[in-house]
Amino acid sequence: MKAEYITPAITVFKEDGTPDFDGLKKLYDHLITGGISGILVLGSIGEFFAMSKEDKKDIIRFAVDVIKGRVKILIGTNSMIPGETVELSKYAVECGADGAVIIPPYYFTLTDDSIYEFYAEIAREVQGDIYIYNFPDRTGYDISPQVMLRLARDFKNIVGCKDTIPGVAHTREIIKIVKSEIPDFKVYSGFDDNFAYNILSGGDGCIGGLSNVIPGFFKEWMDAFGENNLLKISEMQQSVNKMMNIYDVGVPFVPYIKNAMKGMGIIDCDKVTFPLPQAKDEDSKKLMEILDVLDGK
Repeated sequence: MKAEYITPAITVFKEDGTPDFDGLKKLYDHLITGGISGILVLGSIGEFFAMSKEDKKDIIRFAVDVIKGRVKILIGTNSMIPGETVELSKYAVECGADGAVIIPPYYFTLTDDSIYEFYAEIAREVQGDIYIYNFPDRTGYDISPQVMLRLARDFKNIVGCKDTIPGVAHTREIIKIVKSEIPDFKVYSGFDDNFAYNILSGGDGCIGGLSNVIPGFFKEWMDAFGENNLLKISEMQQSVNKMMNIYDVGVPFVPYIKNAMKGMGIIDCDKVTFPLPQAKDEDSKKLMEILDVLDGK
């Protein structure tokens, strides 16, 4: 079975809060060497919500230059201002990205028709692949499989989705409803522990944050599917189930993913955007204890 694991990369900052491009290159090389299928830049874990448009453009251009041609590169082009989302999406495509991953506006709940019109307007304007990003814990509302199917029918450049929901029922319905009619529509889960269920149900894989830390582990998990190695798939699922405790060390989880990466020498600075908290020494100890379940993988 074919399976993809795409890393939603963190954004590395210097202590002064500016993007650290040397640190980003080190991170991207770490992920690619680790064997992941692709990299999503400026997703939720990339702290897009607290960055200026100018910084986003600088990171987009840099990331595409460093990553393009090595693995798939997707860009989160999210903004509360739809026109800015269009601008960033066009910029990402012009730079050479393989697609834009777009969450709809948050704060107010949108109706199905409003969600449709939001993505339809972007699809009309952007001459590149678009992935719908469904994250109801952050937007306050869900994008239904029926709306996704309608969009995929009407716009050939709406080619997939990231479904970030803790359970599996919603993703299963997308696979059933959308992929049954449009088989090439990509369906990715947004939580690491849903990867195996996604693939076994006919989906395409996962865009999961834990792969920032140990991409090689997730490459092994992909390979286990390619080899139809059910025992290995099961063993790795059980390890990931324990690793998911990383998300519970603190709220929100971004500082703690970064701190674990700093502890492993992947990044030199775990600075996060204000007002996210910095991880404390006791948090670092908890994170390393959780990672010990992998026996060094």
